[in-house]
Amino acid sequence: MNRLASPSQLRASMIRWALFVVPTVMLLGFLAGRIGGDASSPWFQSLAKPATFPPPVTFGIVWTVLYFMIGLAFALVCAAWGSRMRKWAILAFLIHFAFNLAWSPTFFGAHDMRAALGIVIAMDVTGIVATWLFFRVRKWSGWLMLPYLAWIAFATLLTWQFIEANPDGGREAESGAVQRFEL
Repeated sequence: MNRLASPSQLRASMIRWALFVVPTVMLLGFLAGRIGGDASSPWFQSLAKPATFPPPVTFGIVWTVLYFMIGLAFALVCAAWGSRMRKWAILAFLIHFAFNLAWSPTFFGAHDMRAALGIVIAMDVTGIVATWLFFRVRKWSGWLMLPYLAWIAFATLLTWQFIEANPDGGREAESGAVQRFEL
């Protein structure tokens, strides 16, 4: 016998990884969104919205599904003990996920759309690298990352469009100045 583990042992390892990794990824994503602020803030409400901006309820649904999928993809990679690329794939994902977690606090919390654009571009690049490595480790993990890559490409477009539509960065709304007219 030249196998290190039986198929049932490999499945059990994958399930253990998934039971830890998927909720952790989802929880961190949720916390980053809550800590950074959200679309209900007065600053965000005052921004001009691009035509491609979907209904706000879409974001919660899409991010929940995507965090589940990337968590599962990451668990597949973590459980692939025999792969030579496993360590690199894990490292690439962790770097990428750090950028992911930084975007909401930068955009919604710090109100810095230009820095958020830099972060989302870094997400695009590191996401492509992580996905490529995931494909090298386990094909299914790479496939699970593809909808996420499409969504962060869309997020890049939206961030750019917000900058174009709000060249002042929404700073006028932050001033607190109120203009009143009496008739």
